[in-house]
Amino acid sequence: MGILNATPDSFSDGGRFRDLAAAVDHAARLIGDGADVLDIGGESTRPGAAPVSENEELDRVIPLISALASRFPTALSVDTRKPAVAERAIVAGARFWNDVSALRGEPDAPGTAGRLGCAVGLMHMQGEPADMQRAPRYDDVVAEVVAWLAERARVARAAGVARESIWLDPGIGFGKTVAHNLALLAALDRLVALGYPVLLGASRKGMIRTLDPSAADPLDRLGGSLAIALAGAAAGCAMIRVHDVRETVQALKVAAAIESARKPHV
Repeated sequence: MGILNATPDSFSDGGRFRDLAAAVDHAARLIGDGADVLDIGGESTRPGAAPVSENEELDRVIPLISALASRFPTALSVDTRKPAVAERAIVAGARFWNDVSALRGEPDAPGTAGRLGCAVGLMHMQGEPADMQRAPRYDDVVAEVVAWLAERARVARAAGVARESIWLDPGIGFGKTVAHNLALLAALDRLVALGYPVLLGASRKGMIRTLDPSAADPLDRLGGSLAIALAGAAAGCAMIRVHDVRETVQALKVAAAIESARKPHV
């Protein structure tokens, strides 16, 4: 899943692709690099980010989704907490609603997801983007995140979302310390064991800077991003959400070849 942010303030690439032509060109590069899905976002959810209005978000993402859907066969995802934005995006050509609030943004979110019939990504987040990193606390972060996502999946299914359309995301960096993130990454198999496809997004995130202080610039976090992607794939994650598609595809191909070579030859 390649990341395409139509925002002025996303932590890594804010402002780079607000122009429609630049965004379409970048989408073409991501597809050429091997992206199976493009995730289009119109509202930053970085730590400390303020929400944007529904109209502003629509203005940012709908023209882009429409342009991409008319040019490329690649699946499109809309990264939004707003049911109305998700609905307009699906009409415009998106097939996946990637919701960092796990259908909690508005009361009608679960029902909207059920009615739309699209794939839905449910992500764990403690708090809201504006305050989620102030003092995140858990007694057992892995058990709590796994149980919470299982419950959100139950809510989605009760609202009419097909089981095979539900994706779970542990929410690396969303209301979690570095220790919490590492614990979740080390136990991804427990989330995979719920039986839903798992979406992992940790590309260029701040935990990499904490582990390697030389990576203050998000653009200097490729090595850490690849390490997380490889760990996620090894644990059984079905999709990795990244900025650096070409490098991630290459790393996953090589890892898969090594794993294949381990198997006994018949």
